[in-house]
Amino acid sequence: METVIFVALFVVFGGITLLTSYLDAKYQWRLNDWLNGRCSNPFERRSATETDEPRDELKARIETLEAIVTEPAYELNKKINALK
Repeated sequence: METVIFVALFVVFGGITLLTSYLDAKYQWRLNDWLNGRCSNPFERRSATETDEPRDELKARIETLEAIVTEPAYELNKKINALK
C-alpha cells in the first residue's frame, strides 16, 4: 500500500510541475517563480528590461567569441596544434 501512495504522490507532484511549466511557457504567468518565492504576483507581466538583460549579455558573449574565432592568430594556432 505504501508503494501505491508513493507512486500517486510522485505522479501528482510531477503533474503539477509539468502543468505550471506549460502555463509559464504558454501564457507567461510566472507560476514557477511564484511557487519558488521569486515574485509576489504570478500574473504580472515580465518587464521588457527583465527579459532583455540575459539576451543582451548573451549577444555580448557571442560577439566576443566571434572575434576570438575569426582572429587570424587563432586559425594559425589551430593549424600548428593539428600538426603536433
